[in-house]
Amino acid sequence: MSTITASRSEAIIDRLHKLHPVLIDLSLGRMRDCLAKLGHPERRLPPVIHVAGTNGKGSTSAFLRAIAEAAGLRVHVYTSPHLVRFHERIRLAGTLVSEEALTEALEHVERVNAGAPITVFEVTTAVALHLFASVPADLLVLEVGLGGRFDATNVIDPVATAITSISMDHMDFLGDTLEKIAFEKAGIIKPGVPCATGAQAPGAAAVLRQVAADQGAPLLARGEAWDVARQPDGRLRWQDEAGVLDLPPPALAGPHQADNAGIAIATLRAWNPDWLTAEAIARGLATATWPARMQRLTGRLSALLPPGWELWLDGGHNAGAGVVLGEHLRTAFADRPCHLLVGMKSSKQASEFLAPLIPQAATLQAIAEPGQHLAMPIEAIIAASGGAATAGGTVEQALAAIPKDGPPSRVLICGSLYLAGEVLKLDGSPPR
Repeated sequence: MSTITASRSEAIIDRLHKLHPVLIDLSLGRMRDCLAKLGHPERRLPPVIHVAGTNGKGSTSAFLRAIAEAAGLRVHVYTSPHLVRFHERIRLAGTLVSEEALTEALEHVERVNAGAPITVFEVTTAVALHLFASVPADLLVLEVGLGGRFDATNVIDPVATAITSISMDHMDFLGDTLEKIAFEKAGIIKPGVPCATGAQAPGAAAVLRQVAADQGAPLLARGEAWDVARQPDGRLRWQDEAGVLDLPPPALAGPHQADNAGIAIATLRAWNPDWLTAEAIARGLATATWPARMQRLTGRLSALLPPGWELWLDGGHNAGAGVVLGEHLRTAFADRPCHLLVGMKSSKQASEFLAPLIPQAATLQAIAEPGQHLAMPIEAIIAASGGAATAGGTVEQALAAIPKDGPPSRVLICGSLYLAGEVLKLDGSPPR
């Protein structure tokens, strides 16, 4: 692919930034106007599963896609943000959108919108829906961008919805309490449409229960309608009123992935398509992929470490992610030392993210997100760690500074999806 061709879609997206001065403006009026001009592609979609939550949306979407594809279905997927290239956000019938198709769709939507004020996320969501309506598929897995109630994706009629773990994040847009944030996430719940939810804090669970009751939507909550347990050998035992499934270990690493896998299964069983079999569920769990979620790197950066060492990457960046990462270090990574490299955005609560990680870290280095003007200064990360962290400089400098005179160890780079994308570029491991 030539540089000129590859840059056309990026140039259009850059141009679209000028149509609305605010990057995030949660409302649906502009989106509905644009979709009307496009001939309502949101009404011409395959069956849609809508996924919201704070942590685990992408992993749950990956499990949904993998299970459906294991059954032979063609699956559209919409996720955000991207890590390396915008094209990662739109998967058409199983394949990342091509530069030609993306550019053509962007130009079409830009022309139809005719300069009306609209945010970039609204435009790109309209582009995705236009493409999804144009390419045949059997299922669309649609991930919320931010919140749910006023998110640009909340313009569809789903066959089922899923709400993953809710925690404190994006408080400037969604509210300053867990209950307020949960209310915004619950905005995807539709009248009579089943909604599957995973493990939730009591305050969030109460809000989801109330909204589902108000909407007359069956709420399938973990511990009530279904449950999942990881067995000593790593396999999953999944159970609902229909019976028990003995399933292989999820391909995505981390104890929290049992919850995400369980949500995916509960969502599909609530929809109850005739293609859903125990075999498809098992194959899907065993083959799901999702970049920068406890992903082991084996490229250029890992080659900077001694033989026998492992390099891992995770894009987790809020308090809830800190808890699950800390638990993963305490359990699955307990057999050898783990050195942490942490870079974050200035808008994130670094101390809450770091608190569960610090007790499990052999060393902790603060690094700056490359080329990110919103990066949290290294000094601020050190302060948020209570002095547990040291200054690490760049990713390569931090890797070089790790003491290597002990046993083979692990290194985990975490704290930011933007950082994760830059690390994937440095490692030569772009998402596919």
